[in-house]
Formats: sequence, C-alpha cells, structure tokens
Amino acid sequence: MAESPPSLVTLDKIVSLCKRRGFIFQSSEIYGGLGSTWDYGPLGVELKRNVKEAWWRDNVLRRDDVVGLDSAILMHPRVWEASGHLEGFTDPMVECRACNHRFREDHVLVGIGKTEDGPGVSLSAHGATEEEVAGRVTDNARKLGLKLVGPPAVLPMAQVSPKSGIKCPECDEAALTEPRNFNLMFKTFMGPVEDTASTVYLRPETAQGIFANFLNVLNSTRKKLPFGIAQTGKSFRNEITPGNFVFRTREFEQMEIEFFVRPGEDEAWHQRWIDQRFAWYQHYGIRPQNLRLRPHDADELSHYAKATSDVEYLFPWGWGELEGIANRTDFDLRRHTEFSEERLTYFDEESQEHITPYVIEPSGGVDRAALTFLMDAYTEEEVATAQGKTEKRVVLKLHPAIAPVKVAVLPLSRNQALAPLSRQVYSSLTAPGRWPVEFDDAQSIGRRYRRFDEVGTPLCVTVDFNSLDDHQVTVRERDSMAQTRVPIDGLDQHLQHRLDTSPPRS
Repeated sequence: MAESPPSLVTLDKIVSLCKRRGFIFQSSEIYGGLGSTWDYGPLGVELKRNVKEAWWRDNVLRRDDVVGLDSAILMHPRVWEASGHLEGFTDPMVECRACNHRFREDHVLVGIGKTEDGPGVSLSAHGATEEEVAGRVTDNARKLGLKLVGPPAVLPMAQVSPKSGIKCPECDEAALTEPRNFNLMFKTFMGPVEDTASTVYLRPETAQGIFANFLNVLNSTRKKLPFGIAQTGKSFRNEITPGNFVFRTREFEQMEIEFFVRPGEDEAWHQRWIDQRFAWYQHYGIRPQNLRLRPHDADELSHYAKATSDVEYLFPWGWGELEGIANRTDFDLRRHTEFSEERLTYFDEESQEHITPYVIEPSGGVDRAALTFLMDAYTEEEVATAQGKTEKRVVLKLHPAIAPVKVAVLPLSRNQALAPLSRQVYSSLTAPGRWPVEFDDAQSIGRRYRRFDEVGTPLCVTVDFNSLDDHQVTVRERDSMAQTRVPIDGLDQHLQHRLDTSPPRS
C-alpha cells in the first residue's frame, strides 16, 4: 500500500472533495455565488464544531486559569477608536485601471534585471516569493534574447520609483494607481432610518469584546493573575485579496484567548503559550514537517505588539499563517481606560497596588484550522483489489476527535435477514449520544468502505450473516484497513477505547 507524497495534495482536490462529500459549498451558488463566501455542509459543520470543541476543551475546560466569554458582534463605535482600528486598520492598495484588479501594496514584488544591451527587464508579481520573481525575470530576458548583468533585483513595490511604470501583475498593463488606504472594517447603521441612525461596525476581531469585559469577568469570577478569557466567534474583515478557498475570507470564525499576566512575567508566558499552541496542532495529527514557527520581524509587528510568533503551515501555495501568538503588552487595557474613563486594572492585595496587566494573545482561525486538518489528512493510496489489480483509495486520516463521523454501521447487504440486527447495533451506538454514527446499506460493501474512508470515518462496523449466529460484528480500521471480530455486547467498550485513546498520527 503506497501513500501519496504531500505534494500531490492540491487545493483543487480539496475543493472537489468538499463539494462532493458535503464539507463546504459555495455560498448562494444557485445565484452564481458570492465571492469568497462559503457555506459548511453536513460534514463540514461537524468538522468545524469538532475543531472548536477540541480547542475549548483543551484551553478552557481542562485549565483552571481560563474562563469563557461570548461577546456581541456589534459594539460601541468608541471601542474601535480605542483599539486603533478606525485610525490604523487600513491596508495600502493599488488598483489596475485596465483590469480593475486590486492588490495590497505590501504583497506586490517587483523584479528588475539589467542587461548588457541597455534596456532592462522588469515585471511585478502578486503573492510570489523573491525566488519566483527573480526566476521569471531571468526567463523573460532569455525569451527576449537579452543577457542579464548579474542576478535580478527584487524589491517591494513601495521601494520602487517611479511607481507609475510598474505593470499590473494580472494583465501586464502599466496602469496601476498610486497606493490608497482601504478600510478593512464593514460599516453598518443601527436604527431604522439610515440618515438618523448611528454608525456601527461589524467587529474585525473578537479580542476587543474581551478587553471591554475585563472588569466584568474579573469581578464576577475573582480570578487571580495570571488568568485568561477565551472566546470563539465570527469576525468580519473587508479583505482586499481574499482567496485560497476558506483560507482568507471576509467572514470568518476565530478562536482567541487574552491571557493577563504581571508585567515582567510576560516574556516567559509568551514563550509558554507559543510552545503549547504549536504542540496542539501536532497532537491532533498535523505532521510536524508541515508546521513551523516564524517570529515577526520588528518592521511587521502590529502597533500593539511587543513580539509575535506565527504558527505556519505548508499549504500548496506556500507557508501561510495558521495562528498568531502575540505579546500585546498593556496597550489595550490602557487605551480602553483612556477612552472609557474606567480604570481597567487588577488590584494586587499583597502589594496594595493597581496593576495594568500585560496580555498574551493566542489567536487562530477556525476555518483555517479546519482547512489545514483536511489538507494534512488527505491521502491517496494504491491498494490491491480482489481481482489482483490496484486502485486508488482516497483517505482522510483525521484524528478521531476531529473526524465528523466517528463510526459507520454497515450491513453486508440489504438482505432483510440482516436488517433487524443491523438496526439494533446502530441504535445501541446512537442512544447514548456519545458519537456521530451513520447507517449505510446502499451499494456494495467495498464502495461504502471507500466512501467513509474519503470523509475520514475512523471505524466501520459491519454486520454480516455470521453475526446472526455468533453475535459478533467486524470492526474495520480506516488507516490500516485491519479488521477485528468483536462481540456485540462488548462493541461499545471496544469503540470507546479505539476512539478516545487513539494516538495522533506520526
């Protein structure tokens, strides 16, 4: 049984699988769809729920120093003044007058090559690496019969002058506008009549709801430093360049913790959270070779951050951020104290002093995590058939905690003699409500195995004609395809052991 290398996992394959098996659909598809908006189908909604539940279980329920919160999407506009979003939550962008595509200025690289014959060779590329841009410049020079003097220079668009001569990365026309700020917050109105209603914003992050409730949580729980407040929920950003399926969208779901610590202890706690969050993805099956930690350079830090490290995953299009762990210092509590005139501090009984805590923020995306689990679990294998040939088997090797369906009950056939016992087995597994279980008696048993392999179901339970006499069923394991005969009266315990203690994939 040969497993496919990670390079064979393409975005097209994942998108096709998600549509075919009911993970993710294009939103409003019957009307032609709406750009970069997606709906989660029956399996996708279970996958997302499992990701959130695993995160909540590990970061809230199993800790005594973190509590939960669910804050409103609409908040007082002053919140966004205090946070700096109204002033600084903008991205400089350029627009092509010819094709109307927009690009973030900091995502455009310009390659310039000098030639022996005088005229230079240049091009611009959006979302490419420096090596890729340099290679394209060299290839263009070769096609034009020009010889380059030295390697091409690759510069960010902001450092190239004059900018008016830079060609569009999409249509290759020299029609790019000067950079303009593009506000990433969605604006709406609160009140029935627009001209008299007050302006409010859809939140671009869940963090500010936590900071605004700092005193409420502190006074009601009487937590001592260090402690954290966790939240999952929808956020909205008017992204200039959404794309790569659900990786970058304008409506997305976040999993965030604001962990409050004493000043001076922040750096140690920051490293501790970096280590814990990096290990979390591996615990649920992400292969270590596809993960890395990348500390932010000083020039890319957010305005509130003392230090930030990203957990990145090697997607088909390159390394991309999966989660950021930031040391936000006391920026947020100080700003909200200033704007609200409420003292957001922690009173230390030992020193009899009011302390403005520093904040460590692990912040990840539910949609990105779900996409990552799908991509890393996707496997193609060549397996032998009963006829001595080979065929391709597509398997999602999802960790049992993440898999949307845990167990499938499969009668060997639709023979009426098997129906009562098959339904009895199915009912016994669904009655406790312990796991999502599916019943399927359509098509051949081999095709049904393949279907449940493709959606990541860890275990299949087959009821056959021998089961009528020996009261045993066959439990088939997804990854190895190994089959074990198990007594029906011990099936629940057997599945409990296999599902709850299965180790992460290496």
